[in-house]
Amino acid sequence: MKRVLLFVATNLAVLVLFTLIARIFGIDQYVTANGYSFPGLLLFAALFGMGGAFISLAMSRRIALWQTHAQVIGQPQNETERWLLGTVAEHARAAGIGMPEVAVYQGPEMNAFATGMNRNHALVAVSSGLLENMDREQVRAVLGHEIGHVANGDMVTLTLIQGVVNTFVIVAARIVGGVVDSWMSGGRNREQGGAVGIGYFVTVMVLEVVFGLFASMIVMAFSRWREFRADAAGAQLAGRGTIISALQRLGATYGESSLPKTIAAFGISGHVAHGLRRLLMSHPPLEERIAALRAAA
Repeated sequence: MKRVLLFVATNLAVLVLFTLIARIFGIDQYVTANGYSFPGLLLFAALFGMGGAFISLAMSRRIALWQTHAQVIGQPQNETERWLLGTVAEHARAAGIGMPEVAVYQGPEMNAFATGMNRNHALVAVSSGLLENMDREQVRAVLGHEIGHVANGDMVTLTLIQGVVNTFVIVAARIVGGVVDSWMSGGRNREQGGAVGIGYFVTVMVLEVVFGLFASMIVMAFSRWREFRADAAGAQLAGRGTIISALQRLGATYGESSLPKTIAAFGISGHVAHGLRRLLMSHPPLEERIAALRAAA
């Protein structure tokens, strides 16, 4: 609940900051002079940018279960399921969070993910490939990594950052679109009470793509940073050597993640890219994560 309140409070602070910046640099006056309502634009951006991100977070658990066809373990049917529940419960107690739901989804890759709107009502899921190809100590470390995500509130924080950059993209694209449209029309649209022309719509569409790309780089930079924190949590909960062993095992059969794109950033492993595409990676390379763990020792 505290993180949800923090999410709301931060969003309000961002709106206030945008308003102050617009007032200081005269952006609000310029926008109003061209027939647009800056407060209305800001409210529109907040509703669609931050509101959309918040709704995605609220639905993340259900979407993850639906897309991966993961089966939540209610009553354990075998010794493996009993061990999974017991290990997650042990990690959750050590991390000071509520017991998450535990699920297993069918997939040949070794992967796991955590999601949920609240650190006390989360979901931790592992693939059948992970259970089949790792020993229990390694799986225990992977579960510690995922519990680390939950305890750190990474899902809420990632959503918060996504909402902020979404709002910026919407506002910036429309302000620049208004400037371009006014220039192309020679000010005629302003004289017609703020009517917009084709220049506005084309500019907004193009800039939402361009600004959205840069916004994704910001979000992915945080996503990579949080993986290092979750690895550190896994080391604390299951042992540094064990989490290193688990990451090395992942690296031995490393491939592209088959998780749906909507939850790929929540997996323990992600796609590999080179060059400028590294800026859009949700996970740092495994060798960098292993090196960070060794350096921390």
